[in-house]
Amino acid sequence: MPVRPGRGRGGRGGDEVLNHPRTALELGCAEGKEAVYLARKGVQVTALDFSAEQIARARSWWSDTPTLDLVEAEACDYLARTERTYDAVFSVWGAIWFTDPDTLIPLITQRLNPGGTLAFSHAEPIEGYYGPMPMYGNGLAGRKLTVLRWAHSPQWWADRLKRSGLTQIEADVLPAPNPADVGTLLVRARAPQ
Repeated sequence: MPVRPGRGRGGRGGDEVLNHPRTALELGCAEGKEAVYLARKGVQVTALDFSAEQIARARSWWSDTPTLDLVEAEACDYLARTERTYDAVFSVWGAIWFTDPDTLIPLITQRLNPGGTLAFSHAEPIEGYYGPMPMYGNGLAGRKLTVLRWAHSPQWWADRLKRSGLTQIEADVLPAPNPADVGTLLVRARAPQ
């Protein structure tokens, strides 16, 4: 699972983190850079984002990628209505960070193939500040757009995924190359065989 530059993660690529999937679903793909990386390696990727602008941009860049399907949809709505299942579901600083995990995680679990991988990353949580946190979704300029982001400790995530029936759970904060910078929370789990 690639990570956006400067996000404090080193070395591990998408195939290793996702256990070499044949099919994958990205939740919150933005411009689709991570999804196209996997698609160009032969993975059948469905990449979704609820932003029409992001999906339009991704389609303008990657429409010639044959194993990539770009979908404009909200993560929970898509997971609740699709019949498709996936070898991997992933989110790189995307929808899992911005969606209530008590709603989203059970929906993801239903869409993972046996032995499938859930992997996601986002900024490391601030010690002692956990749960849904409001933030401006469009930065600090322009029209106010308040969104919630869910920040939890690695142990909280491990417990939540275990309650959903997932196994082989790894949840850690990977430090940034510069210790003064924000690290990356990386979480991985597998569906039972």
